[in-house]
Amino acid sequence: MTVSLEQLRRCHVAVDLGAARTRVYVKGPGLVVDEPSAAAVNTRTGSLIAVGELAEQMMGRTPDYIRVVRPVTGGTVIDIEMAQRMLRQLLGEKLRRQLRRKPRLRAAACTPHDSDPLAQRATVETLVGLGARRVELVDTLIAAAVGCGLPVEQPTASMIMVCGAATTQIAVLSLGSIVTAARIPIGGDAIDHAVIQHLRQHHDLMLPSQSVRPLQVALSGSGLTAHGPATTEIHGRDVATGLARSVRVDTAAVRQAIHAPLTAVLDGLGKILRDCPPDLVADIADCGIMMVGGSALLPGLDRRLREATGVPVHIAERPDVCSVLGLGAMLDGQIQPLVLDPLAC
Repeated sequence: MTVSLEQLRRCHVAVDLGAARTRVYVKGPGLVVDEPSAAAVNTRTGSLIAVGELAEQMMGRTPDYIRVVRPVTGGTVIDIEMAQRMLRQLLGEKLRRQLRRKPRLRAAACTPHDSDPLAQRATVETLVGLGARRVELVDTLIAAAVGCGLPVEQPTASMIMVCGAATTQIAVLSLGSIVTAARIPIGGDAIDHAVIQHLRQHHDLMLPSQSVRPLQVALSGSGLTAHGPATTEIHGRDVATGLARSVRVDTAAVRQAIHAPLTAVLDGLGKILRDCPPDLVADIADCGIMMVGGSALLPGLDRRLREATGVPVHIAERPDVCSVLGLGAMLDGQIQPLVLDPLAC
């Protein structure tokens, strides 16, 4: 997955296929697609009914012959054909015609850190099926670090934490490369699932699969911290009767329910700091940890990390689109590598 900035400058389009959302950056126009990674299919005819936001709204509300699928899981394409069909519809006919005019269309794509060759091949085949003659793969950690403005090309430590829907990726970067990194199979979906299970087991309440993220409802305000509201009202469906019901939920019990997935993330963060050279740890103590990704906006998560590590924790200005904006900056030539001339003997 090692690719030079010169190769990336030759690319025309950058794609970030995420488990939650798909984003496309085109050189010139900029970010043109930012939609949920979902597609609604008619199982009788095989035709595509809706993609993106509309397909996500259909989830849990469709008749039995319409199925809402997610062709990407944890940053890995699991259904190449459906991912291609979804991307075609998200791009639209006008933009596809503009891209087809390129004599040799080149594309860049984000891939999770330490992804296996099959996952990388699936990403490449998805974009090749859309007309790309060549696909360059970039580590999500590096793209996100560039997108949030970290000085990754300098000989100082930059620590980044990509909080995705299915995975959490943590890395320390220096001189444009990854010094040490880890990918933890815990993300925003796992934390949401922990909240849903808690409400089902202790309050006999089922939350709707759509409308709002369960975590943001249960932990409104500063819910992850002890200074947040003591109780929160939750609306859902009674497990026994099937009728709508509201309950008052103790937010302290919710914090306990999500303790296990958060502990796994904190353990991974501690391992990265232990494996990091002492000089770089000193830099991290000064500069802190940068959080990106949609789940970085989890209420109180930054304070929880600050208390566990003792170092400053920052959230990027636009954490959900840092990866694709970082790829776009590389395509537009905004990043200049640090040139090290060999010393004369």
